This record gives sequence, structure tokens and C-alpha cells, in this order.
Amino acid sequence: MQQTISVIVPIYNAEAYLAKCIESLIHQTYRALQIILVNDGSTDRSQVIAEQYATEDSRIEIHIQPNKGQSAARNHGLKHATGEWISFVDADDYLDSDFYAQLIPNGAAQDIIHFGFRRVTPNGQLLYDCQPKHHYRYTTPWSRIFRRQWLLDNAITFPEGMYYEDVVFTTDIWLHQPRQIITPYIGYNYLFNSTSTTATIHKADKKLLFQLLRTRLLQVPLYHKWLIIYTIIRLKLHFMRYD
Repeated sequence: MQQTISVIVPIYNAEAYLAKCIESLIHQTYRALQIILVNDGSTDRSQVIAEQYATEDSRIEIHIQPNKGQSAARNHGLKHATGEWISFVDADDYLDSDFYAQLIPNGAAQDIIHFGFRRVTPNGQLLYDCQPKHHYRYTTPWSRIFRRQWLLDNAITFPEGMYYEDVVFTTDIWLHQPRQIITPYIGYNYLFNSTSTTATIHKADKKLLFQLLRTRLLQVPLYHKWLIIYTIIRLKLHFMRYD
């Protein structure tokens, strides 16, 4: 019997890409999916598109909330997830059809399965492949799948109301030292967006981000302290490009 994967898709004004994302989920060769679409206050046709697919596939459930941001939408999805595994997929991304079928066999005795991804343009042109050699290489939640019970046992959720919440989420993972494996498989297609929130992130938001990271630096085991230091340095260099 297949273990169920709860796929959480936060949606905000994604009408241009949402259909392709949902199509890639419902056509997975791995069928045991709970597809949780969280509409985060969209003002375009995203809700209409989601409802059309929900009438065709009983595995899809739609949740609607006022606009609170991607973190709140992901946390909402976590509250309603019932599967053994959690997968996050952004509404403008899409998966290869054998994505979950390739990953789940690697999950025995693991809390997290890491995988690579492709950066693609809106018309599907490949920019480059990203293959993690280390579990700390990427801080994106969609570049790994999680055993749900492990997230629950360690009370790991996304911090809300801030930028770069993925980074804090990832450091919270390091804090609890999961059992994890890196697979060579690449089946996640990440839509490269040339517009970025990085350029508009305010000083107060940066201050909060680094404050949270420094707090976690004091909490993590010695082995993982260098990972947070490495992350802080990378972020500072990243922000310098826009200051």
C-alpha cells in the first residue's frame, strides 16, 4: 500500500501558471496524493481554476484564507495535511510525472528526502540543473519532502509576516538533526522569476531575519553552528548586490 503524500500548494494570483502546476500533480504516476490548494486571497482567476480541477479529481481540496502571505498559507496546509509525507510545491512550478514515484522508495528510515531541481523559463526552456551535494545547499522547502510526523513532533512551521521565511524554516530543521538522504533525481521544475522581493526588502525585515538566525545560532548543536554562519554570510553577500 502506498504511503500518502500531502502536497501543499500556496496560491496567490497565479492564474497564468496554476493549471500547469495542478496538471503535473494529478498526472503523477504515484497516485496516493492529498492535494491541498491554499488560496491566499487571490484577486485573479486562481480560485476558478482550482475549482475546475477539484470537480474532476477528488484528491484535491481547496482552502481559502485572507491574504496573509506564503508562510501562513503553507502553515494552513500543514494543519490540514493527513499524509505520511509533506511536499511543498509553488503554484508557478511543476513536476515531472514520475516525481514522487522516484522519491518515496528512498524514504525508508528517513525524515527528509532531498532532491535536485531545474530552473526553467515561463516557456519551459531549461536554464540549468541544480543538484545538491549537501543537505544545506538550498533553503527552499520545495527542494525536499518531509515525514509529517517528524515535523509535528518537532513543532516545525513557517514564521509568518517576514521575508526569507524559508531560511528560518531550514535552520529550524538543522536544530532538530533529522535523518535525511540526498537523491540524484531531478524532477522539480522551478520557474525562474526575474522580479525579486530582494530588491525591496526593508532594513527592518533584514534586521529581523538576522536576529532570528543569530538566536538559532545559540541553539543548534556545535556541528550545525557553521551552517548558520555560512547562511548568514551568504545572505549578507546576497543583499550587498542590492544595497
